[in-house]
Amino acid sequence: MSLFGPARSPGWPVELADGPVLLRPYRRSDAAAWSEVRRANRAWLAPWESSLPGSWDEMNSPAAFRWVHRDQRRSAREGEGMPFAVCLREGDRDRLVGHINVGSIVRRALCSGYVGYWVDARVAGRGVIPTALALAVDHAFGPGGLHRVEVNIRPENKPSRRVVEKLGFREESYHVRYMHIDGAWRDHIGYAMTSEEIAAEGGLLARWHRVRANAG
Repeated sequence: MSLFGPARSPGWPVELADGPVLLRPYRRSDAAAWSEVRRANRAWLAPWESSLPGSWDEMNSPAAFRWVHRDQRRSAREGEGMPFAVCLREGDRDRLVGHINVGSIVRRALCSGYVGYWVDARVAGRGVIPTALALAVDHAFGPGGLHRVEVNIRPENKPSRRVVEKLGFREESYHVRYMHIDGAWRDHIGYAMTSEEIAAEGGLLARWHRVRANAG
């Protein structure tokens, strides 16, 4: 029996990898690396993230990570989320470069969740987040037991929208004043995918590999 309990959190905890991209549960020892990446990427990340109750440096400090880590473990333990540190494998170490979470999971008749992610600007454009998203969605549809995943993105966030569009997510809704982001209520575009939409292709990661091969 796993630490998190198979009945409440199927498929968790787990590590997922494709090439140099590794998804793994967070560790308490990630505090310094997480804080460095978050603080270094303030201008890149702040416009797209939910409004914080304190300053950016305070809310992204190593001390703040301890609260974030506890909350993620609780969410995973209760079967409400699958939070991953996104890492790049470099030799015998892995470098934390981002985050992805399948969260707000509802089971029973819905079997659905929402995906959120961010990545270090210093590795953006290298296919890290599309690979991470494909890995996370395939896992959510397989061992995670979900049927549908959604991603909600501000219309102005073109890099993030390109990620889901390259992977073939369906644009299906427009949410007016959906979330409080960077000091104001912001509209979001809703994208979604169900397990049936990629089953015949061997999964989302297989689709992503074909997209990259055709682009090359």
